[in-house]
Amino acid sequence: MTTPFLLSAGTLDPVGSAARSSVITTFLAFIGLCLLWVFTLASKDEHPESLHTADRSLPPVFNGFALAGEYVTVVTLFAASGAVALFGYDGFASAVDGVLALGVLLLLAQRIRDSGQYTLGGLFSLRAPGRGPRTAAAVVTLTITVPVLMVQLRAAGISTALLIGMSSDAAQVLCTVLMGCLIACFAAVTDLRGNSFVQVVKVPITLVTLAVITLLAVRRFSWNPGGLLDAAVEQSTAPDGYLSRGLWVHTSGLGPLNTISDHIVMVLGMAMMPHLVLRVAASRSGRSARRSTSIAAGLTAVFYLLLITTGFAAAAVVGSGQIGAVDANGQAAPILLASGLFGNGSTARVVIITVVACVAFLAVLTVVTSMTFAAAVSLTHGALARAGRPLTDTQQVWALRSAVVVLCVAGLSLSTAFHRYPVEFLITFSLGVTATCVFPVLIYSFFWPGFNRRGLLWCVYGGLSLCTVLTLFSPTVSGSAYALWPDVSFNWYPFHTTGLISVPAAFLLGWLGSTRPPARTGQSSRRAAYEQAKR
Repeated sequence: MTTPFLLSAGTLDPVGSAARSSVITTFLAFIGLCLLWVFTLASKDEHPESLHTADRSLPPVFNGFALAGEYVTVVTLFAASGAVALFGYDGFASAVDGVLALGVLLLLAQRIRDSGQYTLGGLFSLRAPGRGPRTAAAVVTLTITVPVLMVQLRAAGISTALLIGMSSDAAQVLCTVLMGCLIACFAAVTDLRGNSFVQVVKVPITLVTLAVITLLAVRRFSWNPGGLLDAAVEQSTAPDGYLSRGLWVHTSGLGPLNTISDHIVMVLGMAMMPHLVLRVAASRSGRSARRSTSIAAGLTAVFYLLLITTGFAAAAVVGSGQIGAVDANGQAAPILLASGLFGNGSTARVVIITVVACVAFLAVLTVVTSMTFAAAVSLTHGALARAGRPLTDTQQVWALRSAVVVLCVAGLSLSTAFHRYPVEFLITFSLGVTATCVFPVLIYSFFWPGFNRRGLLWCVYGGLSLCTVLTLFSPTVSGSAYALWPDVSFNWYPFHTTGLISVPAAFLLGWLGSTRPPARTGQSSRRAAYEQAKR
């Protein structure tokens, strides 16, 4: 839910000058091999449907691993474990939402696949055909994707700079630019099938890395998990409240309603992201989509369990105070844990830090590519292909590649421009828009025959406006220590996220718009009666 924005405040060097050249050389070699592999996977097929959905031919186990890989992001990798390391129970509670999100996606996966659509524009047009719903879908897709791209790229740059021992502000910006350029190259040549192969490889590598780090930490406490947890409590900044609710500044003082709002946004938002819809639609059948989602749910549960144990291990080995001194949100916890398991200069220390760096690169490479690719598909398939005369297959592929590059450049530009600002609220804003503007529309489209064009537009644009207004006047933008503008106060909306208000309001707007009689019904009836009288 947060992003690292204070890492540049410290001068942390987890690698050490003696081993830095080895880590950087190995890391660059790994990046080169990844990009070489990606270019060999690049599809030369000029058929748009094949690029977009891999001909809907992905096997359920393969697609299940790839879907699980969509949840292994660089922000999640560092934020979830860091939240547990600093805030104990509150971090644990937030980490569970990722697994619950896949449960929600499981309920809709078969219907999404059986609909034959693979973009939000196509799904929005199931009950309301025309340009209006597709335009609304394109607006929502961009609103969701661009802020997340911005945050993911910045997190990638900061974590990369930290992992190679260069935590200065200039080094972080430089690493952000370099990572963004590499990812843009990857995204410009890949397709869904090629990205899926990298996603599948990433999942076991990440799980094994987290498991090894956790086991090494438990070994320091004589293989006693209870001793590790006791040490985490003792090393925390608030031992009496570490395993109780309310230690996280984002939830303390706002009551249980704020927590409910956070969970609504996280669960529904993480379930309905555009790139996940595209991934589900690539399954062979509706039943295959359900099986893929079930496999992904199991793998994601293991991933989050390992993240939670990594967070507790970081608190036990390093200490919450030291972690918080480097980054107020705990994003450096996995890095500090990896560097603290072995002594300075040891080969094992260099190896484990290098592996963490490679996992972080894989996480940002695959997920940013997936999100960019899905957004570009939505724009070209839903908007450009229906603007005026239809585009040819070659023109659609060219437009897709161009849209990918434009989105990457936009995300990278915003990421570097706002590098020093605490813009972590953009993640929850994007998830809030997803939960508010996508989930209600899909529920109504699949389960309510009376849902129509007006209801969809009211739901989407009304929900988007409400999310924007409530976020602007929330504590994440002003009036709190973690806000964008902490020195001013216009936060009349008391909660951290918008879900408690915006999601029910979107459902209500969709119902009101669909049940409201057509505005010109009476006028049309009078005109018909007049024409009949004339005849």
